[in-house]
Amino acid sequence: MHTIDWNRTPLIPAIAQDESGAVLMLAYMNKEALERTLATKEVHYFSRSKNRIWKKGETSGNTQKLLRLWVDCDSDCLLLCVQQKGDACHTLHRSCFFREIGLDDVVQNDSEDVSKQIATYGVIETLYHTLCARKSADKTQSYTAQLFAKGENTIGKKIVEESAELAFAIKDKDKHDIIYEAADVLYHLLVGLASVDVAPEHVFGELARRMGTSGIAEKASRKA
Repeated sequence: MHTIDWNRTPLIPAIAQDESGAVLMLAYMNKEALERTLATKEVHYFSRSKNRIWKKGETSGNTQKLLRLWVDCDSDCLLLCVQQKGDACHTLHRSCFFREIGLDDVVQNDSEDVSKQIATYGVIETLYHTLCARKSADKTQSYTAQLFAKGENTIGKKIVEESAELAFAIKDKDKHDIIYEAADVLYHLLVGLASVDVAPEHVFGELARRMGTSGIAEKASRKA
């Protein structure tokens, strides 16, 4: 670890493979993540979207036990040999590299079991990751990709429009419409968050910070 210049490269790629040599995933480590990994032999990474250290499998239980570790010739990339528990990918595939791009640029092997993802990670987290993946999707095939392509102004306008429709549904006390419109609001809100790389966990963290504080006091603290 002493060969890594953390001042020059505070985040470095970390490639994880299993004992057979199959590549499982690519993530990033900072100095603290690597230190925790070496100390516990449980692999830790640094999440760029959540801006924090995370232990692999902390939500899903699909942990990684460190077996061997290499650093490349430039000391700016790590290769890990791990004992993978369960699936490595949040889509519940063994490896994150399950989609093959053929010579005709058609993505193949893109099957997903959404119900299992939701059971493991929850609806919000699963949907957020799905939306992030749509950034590079074909705009002719994906409404989400169209929204990303049109930019923040269009996304913001849709959030406002859907929020207004939800407000009218609440006014009319129509529970079916309330649920339907609330789902639209959440969807477009997550698209907005994904467009600026803000993970739902950041929002949950802010809500947790406010718990136990009255709304009046919290608003007053903003002005201060």
